[in-house]
Amino acid sequence: MKSTIQIFSELGERLAAFGSDEVSRSIVARAVAENEWFSVDDIRYAVEALRSEMLDGDKVAKWLACYPAAANGEAKRVAIIMAGNIPLVGFFDLMCVIANGDIPCVKPSSKDRVFEGYIEQLLREIEPALRIEQYLEGGEYDAVIATGGDSANLYFRTAFADVPCLLRGSRHSVAVLSGKEKKSDIELLADDVFLHAGLGCRSVSLIFVPRGYKLALPVRKMCRAYHNNYLQCRALLTMQGVKFVDMGEAVLVPSAAEFPRFLSQINVVEYKDIDEVREWLTANDATLQCVVSQLDGIHSRVVPIGMAQRPTLYDYADECDIMQFLTSVG
Repeated sequence: MKSTIQIFSELGERLAAFGSDEVSRSIVARAVAENEWFSVDDIRYAVEALRSEMLDGDKVAKWLACYPAAANGEAKRVAIIMAGNIPLVGFFDLMCVIANGDIPCVKPSSKDRVFEGYIEQLLREIEPALRIEQYLEGGEYDAVIATGGDSANLYFRTAFADVPCLLRGSRHSVAVLSGKEKKSDIELLADDVFLHAGLGCRSVSLIFVPRGYKLALPVRKMCRAYHNNYLQCRALLTMQGVKFVDMGEAVLVPSAAEFPRFLSQINVVEYKDIDEVREWLTANDATLQCVVSQLDGIHSRVVPIGMAQRPTLYDYADECDIMQFLTSVG
């Protein structure tokens, strides 16, 4: 059987031409048809980010070296209950379970079945001996990895009360600007805000700026579902008399430090002293996924501008180390 490094390196190679051949173009078309929030560009971006950050052989080898105990025990049946808010959001869970020598029992989201099924098919072609099973309600599992909203997590805690679980709920991401960013930085920030229609937990929806700073975020052409969200948001804010900057597909709202209700609303908070922002980040750490900024030391999960939607092998969602969890399960 091929090694983990070989399997995922070859997967990266097979995805190199994704979107340029008839089969992958068909997969993209079907995925977009099944989920109105997906776009062709977002799917291609997700695949390229995956290839560069998680499917490079050298990076995989260096990552696995951090877990010398991986794949040393008897294979466990691990249920993976995936979200579907962005393309292939559950892939890293699948990768970790395979890397630990366990058997993934996958329940893809109804919103991302096409893409997830395509990746599983490629993995089976690369290594026919690889076991990837379907999750069955009521089945027996040695461990569970589940991603969902807070209400879904309450259900998971009850349904798997006697099984070791790694559960992830709702989180948000913010950006902190110094005021010294270049125009090119702000263009990259638009990726952090608008990619995947703002649906990801790493999507920035709250931006801290120095007092008096005028943020000019580039306008993006968004999917129809996002555009409809924008129309509803704009109408409600207008009726409520809330001041906002209309960008044509989204709105910027001067706000207190709180996350917006609408996907198409980006709240902007002015700060006088950067220490105020640090205090807020510390107080709200449990609700944060990542912090986009060029400021060193602003937060433990800081990522460079433009990189929010390109998580690395070390960027564990909710700071829950999946490999450490899997190796700890007897």
